[in-house]
Amino acid sequence: MLTRRTLLKTSAAGLLAAPMLSHPASARTMAITVASLLGEDKPETKIWRRIVERVEARLPGRFRFNIVPNGALGGEKEVAEAMRLGSVQASLSTVSALSGWVPQLQILDLPFLFRDAAHLRRVVEGDLGQDLAKRLEAEQFIACGFIDYGARHLLTKEPVTRPEQMKGKRIRVIQSPLHTRLWSAYGAAPVGIPITETYNALSTGIADAMDLTKSAYAGFKLYEVVPSMTETAHIRASGVVYFAASFWKRLGAEEQVILRQVAAEGALYFNQQILEDEARSVEVALANGGTLLEPEDIEAWQAGAHGVWQDFASVVGGMPRIEAVLKA
Repeated sequence: MLTRRTLLKTSAAGLLAAPMLSHPASARTMAITVASLLGEDKPETKIWRRIVERVEARLPGRFRFNIVPNGALGGEKEVAEAMRLGSVQASLSTVSALSGWVPQLQILDLPFLFRDAAHLRRVVEGDLGQDLAKRLEAEQFIACGFIDYGARHLLTKEPVTRPEQMKGKRIRVIQSPLHTRLWSAYGAAPVGIPITETYNALSTGIADAMDLTKSAYAGFKLYEVVPSMTETAHIRASGVVYFAASFWKRLGAEEQVILRQVAAEGALYFNQQILEDEARSVEVALANGGTLLEPEDIEAWQAGAHGVWQDFASVVGGMPRIEAVLKA
């Protein structure tokens, strides 16, 4: 099993160049190391099994996929850095994790902006999605499809239903200025922690709360340390299926077209898998001591979050762009 440490010590040339030099271009087999945060039973890995099947059917023997699950290659930012180095060739990522390279992605993270999955899909399939994909490519990330991880909800050790109850709580956040600003608005103390370290942080008291999707909540068994889930649905957690540009540039035109098509199909498959997995995840959480709560005074939650819109308007393209997304 590959680990992040061994990959970072291995150059892209060592992984890819030798097989390519030993075969004619038309018969070469290229290695693709894929990083997945979760296990074989979760959509984050299932999508890659699906992509492998589709690619092999259309380009038999052209690629050799090595799918590394369970966050063995690190969290999302670590994987993104490995992609830029060329030691990982493909993965999924939330837009939050990539916003350090493309700040404009944060428009998809604005709290209480998207009504539902269909609203998000309309936006990412339009001009905005194309613009964001071009910006990602300029940063060496080839985004072949946008995905929807589902809504993010508040997870706490003790029940929290009103925003004022967050005051003074240490909340684990994605390492993103937007997420830090959001929870600071409620008087919480944000702490940036990679997702792979979150369970330990919550169990040892480094953090008291966090926010996450239902699927990942069960995937990381977080119901054991933050048993209360308040269904705030404050952010629609969007992401991308993406490849490393250093790998992409080595492909022929036909290979690029097929990988792009198959990845886009995989994104739709992922979205459906998430819907099904959310229902299963809730059942698992409830069976293991978790509780679901409805938020009280949702207008107060929204009012605290809307300050984020003003703060990040200049970063994401201005208030007119935010308002256009809201109306889409």
